[in-house]
Amino acid sequence: MNALWLENNRLDLRDVPRPRKPGEALIKIRKAGICSTDLELVKGYYPYTGIIGHEFVGDVVEADAPSWVGQRVVGEINAVCNECEQCLSGRPTHCEHRTVLGIVNRDGTFAEFTTLPIANLHRVPDSLPDEMAVFTEPLAAALEIQDQIQVRPTNRVLLIGAGRLGQLIAQTLILTGCDLRVVARHEHQQSLLKKRGIRSIAEEDVQPWRWDIVVEATGSPGGFSLARKAIRPRGTMVLKSTYKGEMSVNFSSIVVDEINIVGSRCGPFEPALRLMESKQVDPMVLIDSEFSLENALKAFEHAAETGVLKVLIQP
Repeated sequence: MNALWLENNRLDLRDVPRPRKPGEALIKIRKAGICSTDLELVKGYYPYTGIIGHEFVGDVVEADAPSWVGQRVVGEINAVCNECEQCLSGRPTHCEHRTVLGIVNRDGTFAEFTTLPIANLHRVPDSLPDEMAVFTEPLAAALEIQDQIQVRPTNRVLLIGAGRLGQLIAQTLILTGCDLRVVARHEHQQSLLKKRGIRSIAEEDVQPWRWDIVVEATGSPGGFSLARKAIRPRGTMVLKSTYKGEMSVNFSSIVVDEINIVGSRCGPFEPALRLMESKQVDPMVLIDSEFSLENALKAFEHAAETGVLKVLIQP
């Protein structure tokens, strides 16, 4: 089968064997999405070799459980052991032996087929088109924030970053009724927010030491610095960015101001599917373009351009 292979920070299309894993479902990919993590992997954020990609919608073509065959599905990206201390303590996404789709020791979704344990799969409602269902994983990641902290209508919330993930975070946070502002640099990002009734704010207009909750989703150290400047004493900073290498942080000031810092990544799939099905969230406005798998290298080049949001790949 055709697949997009990453090795030594280089991408190339390869003909590789169709995957086979005992006890796992074989899934034919319908669509897959390029996210910022994929772009950072190519830059060397994490040492990974294999088929890249983790956002997808596909059809189950083989499975030990016959009821799953023929189902259109999306899949959680962490495959876990269910036996280690983290799993048994209710923290399976931190499994000590986990593999992660297209990121850690598990081939991903920029290919004709992939495999996942049936426990990872979620059926896609018939009313959701593929172009919407492919956003389930990043939308779930956006919703993880509200699983981790309570966002009240009385909270002043600042979201820094309005890119692929930031737009989804904004669409979910506004549903809480909070007083939300989003730092969005590009006109297109600001326009998308405005259409949803979400207010943008310029970096220079961010009041320091005033915000109850600050979500950092830029992927840059500069975003962290702005978040630290904005958060009030005893406020909560939610970090959605994964930064390459190390950063210099004044932790003494964080201790003095008693700041809560929350790391946030994977999230709940079923609520994400329900939000899309009820049309409370519309991720399809983020789609910039779609490429065939044969043109995946061009797709990655385009996705890396400034201001480009979601690029899809279809085998």
